[in-house]
Order: sequence, then C-alpha cells, then structure tokens
Amino acid sequence: MHALLDNNQKSIAVWLLICCISVFAMVVLGGVTRLTQSGLSMVEWQPIMGVIPPLSETEWQHTFEKYQRFPEYQKINQHMTLAEFKPIFWFEYAHRMLGRIIGLIFLIPFLFFWFTRRIPRQLVPKLIAVFCLGGLQGLLGWYMVQSGLVNEPHVSPYRLTAHLSLAVLIYGYMMWLVLGLISGGKRTHSWSVDPPWRLSVLVTILVGVIIISGGFVAGTRAGFAFNTFPTMNGDWVPQGIWALQPVWRNMFENLATVQFTHRVVALALALLVPILWLSVLFASVSSQVRLVTHGLLVMLMVQITLGITTLINTVPVSVAAMHQGGALLVLTMALWVTHGLLRDKRAFRP
Repeated sequence: MHALLDNNQKSIAVWLLICCISVFAMVVLGGVTRLTQSGLSMVEWQPIMGVIPPLSETEWQHTFEKYQRFPEYQKINQHMTLAEFKPIFWFEYAHRMLGRIIGLIFLIPFLFFWFTRRIPRQLVPKLIAVFCLGGLQGLLGWYMVQSGLVNEPHVSPYRLTAHLSLAVLIYGYMMWLVLGLISGGKRTHSWSVDPPWRLSVLVTILVGVIIISGGFVAGTRAGFAFNTFPTMNGDWVPQGIWALQPVWRNMFENLATVQFTHRVVALALALLVPILWLSVLFASVSSQVRLVTHGLLVMLMVQITLGITTLINTVPVSVAAMHQGGALLVLTMALWVTHGLLRDKRAFRP
C-alpha cells in the first residue's frame, strides 16, 4: 500500500511538473507577445471558436478589418499591411492556444487521477483551487486585453501586472505541491526556528515582489527609459520620482519610480542571497539543499546580468524574454531552498 501511494505521488508530481513547465512557457511566450506588440491583434475573445485561425485569404482580410477598427491600428499602425499583421496575430494566437492546451494538460490527468482515486484526499481541494485559478487567469487575460481596445492602444499596467502575478502564483503554488510530493510530505522543522529558513522566506517574498515590480516596468514601458547602469542617466536617484499626485501613483505609473524600485529590490536580493548562501553553507542541512542554494546564487547572478543587458540595450526581445524566464527560475530555486530548509531532517546548528 505504501509503495502504491509512493508511485501515485510520483505520477502526480510528474504531471504537475509538466504543468509547471507549460506555465513557464506561457509566461515567456506572453512576454514575447507583449514585446512584439502582438497582444492586441486579436480583438475578440472566443474560448471555443477562437481555436480555429483564419484559413483563407478572405478570412484573413476579415480578421484584419476587425483589427483596423481599434486604437492600436488607428493611432500606431495605420500603414500596417495584411502581411505585417499576420506575424503579430500568430504570436497572440499561440499565446491563447497554449493557455487552452495547459487547461487540458491539467484537467484530463486530474480527472483520471481523481476517478481512479490516486490523489491523496488532502490534495484534492488544492488541485481544484489550481484549476479555478487557471480559469480565472483566462478571464483576467481578456480583461487585460480589453483595456487596450477602448481609447489608448496600450493595456493597463495594473491589469498586465495582475495577469502576470496570477500566472506566477499558479506556477509557484504548483511547484510547491511538486516539492511536497517528492519529499514525501514529512515536516520536521517549526516555523519559529532556523535563521536560514526565515531568511529564505524573505528572499522568496522579495523574488515575488521583484516579479510584480517587473510587471509594472513592462506595463509602463519603463525599460525604454534610463538605459544606463549603474546610474539612471547620471543620477543615482532620478529626479521627479514623486512627481505624480497622489503620491502612491508614482510607485505604479511613474517611469522613473517604477524602474528605480525594480533596481532597489534587485540590489536587496543581490545582498540577501549571498547571506542566505553563507548561512546554508555553515548550517547542518542536506547536500541537496546546499546544492540548490548554490544554484539560487548562480541563477540570481545570471538574472541580474540579463536585466542589465536588457536595460542598456533598450529591451531587445530575445534578452528581455530570457530575463522574464529567468525570474521564474530564480523563484523556483528560492521555493526549493525554502521547502528544503522546512523539510530537512537535521536541525540547524549555528
């Protein structure tokens, strides 16, 4: 019975890991769709009929005519031809299709595991929650697109960041479930001990914060301003960071403040992750936790390099997409370290 349970847990863990990889691809593709300004090319939300793309030249022309009625074409792309429209359509179409495919990748195995009673009882509501969050993500994606179809040909940075944040939440939650399944679910540490554990929680929270901050950098196009490093066009603290009223708007709408905040959180991680690495290095932890902490430190260095490269080269699509994917890899490592410190059987010794 125990061996059967272990096999079931391994199967569920593999399935959820595949879902995580799919969501990872979705986030990166979403970034490419945004960077290529493709996100507003599909002006209708058709969950069923939208599976079929234009198949004839007449259908393509009809789809292009719909696009021409909206602000992005009228204010930015007035001279766009049908041939130029097709590539941006395909990016957005691929993004929406991948979302549907992820839903099937999750739902079909879930129903199989559920009806064959292979899912542990305590895991069922968690998986149902993931599915509901996935459905909400689809609705939120269309709500985001709608904001760019009214007056201005740009989606709301608030809605874009909410869409990104929910995707990251789904990814992180599934990854946490995977880690729980492969560890056997044995908790040996309390929430009140072990300095590495507390520090790893702080690092994980800051990784989440910087991803949200990155959403506002993308939504306000702040990456196209202040393209110097380490200063911001010669200033360590840019002028006008509190120019908007009320003051709270600067954190989300002021390009200087948004980019400055992103840099400050990155600097905090650049300081805290090496401290976490040293804490784990001298703690009584498993070799796996120590190895993953090495990975976290290396991945953060790579991510910071990608961020700087993206900035000083004025947001090239390929590097910016790698930077977005790198954020999820840093989050994965942070979650893994945190989970490992929580589950490790050996107590911390200062």
